[in-house]
Parts: sequence; C-alpha cells; structure tokens
Amino acid sequence: MAPERFALLQNRPNPFTGGTTIGFELPRGERVRLEVFDLQGRRMRSLADATYAAGRWSVEWDGRDAVGNRVAPGIYLYRMEAGAFRAQRKMAVMP
Repeated sequence: MAPERFALLQNRPNPFTGGTTIGFELPRGERVRLEVFDLQGRRMRSLADATYAAGRWSVEWDGRDAVGNRVAPGIYLYRMEAGAFRAQRKMAVMP
C-alpha cells in the first residue's frame, strides 16, 4: 500500500561517521531529486535524480562529495524535490 502523502524522513543514523540512510515516501510515481548541500548552499552530492514508483524508498550516502572526497565534519542539508513537493532536513557528519 502506497503512503498517503509525500515525506522526506530524517536520516539514520544521525549524527553519523561512515554513512547514513535517507528515506522518503511517495503517494504516486514521481521524478525525485535528492541532493546534499553544505550550509553555504554548495551542492556536495546528488543522491537521486530518477523516477520512482509510489512507495517507501531509501538511498545511502557514504559521506563523500561528487568527486569521491570525504566531506568535512559538520552540519549538512539534504533536499528533496518530487513534483510540487519540496522538503529539507539537517544531518550531522562527525569526525
């Protein structure tokens, strides 16, 4: 059974050191874009940019940027766009 509404879930674990899982829910199929940004608004990595069917999904982030370098410890934002739905949450990368 599909979720009733769009949702961007809190990453787990949070804070994290090696990697984390970000979950999201879609009540209908939609193109999803999920990206990680630093607090200055620089995109660190794109985790998803594809069409997903209705349901509960998750993606893994290994704490690395787009070229494979480990990001510095600190607070990062992850943003999801799916159709008209927009959401953002914070996560903490530990040393």
